[in-house]
Amino acid sequence: MLMTPNIASIMSLAGPDLMIILLIVLLLFGSKKLPELARGMGRAVKEFGAARDDIEKGLSQSGPSEAAWPKLPETKSDQLPPG
Repeated sequence: MLMTPNIASIMSLAGPDLMIILLIVLLLFGSKKLPELARGMGRAVKEFGAARDDIEKGLSQSGPSEAAWPKLPETKSDQLPPG
């Protein structure tokens, strides 16, 4: 299984850096808005994951040949009779 790194490890945030960022977020949004903000972020991540899973399922069901060669619109040169 492929492990996805979390945001803190991507940005190389250590303890003090992360604490300062969390303090700034607390000051900006206030303590009453933080649970609501966290719920909204959780729902967004859940919906994103569900959409990603649906796309992956659709691609795996369609097979590699259909996904690799999408049908292109016809051009005028395709419609001209030979000769």
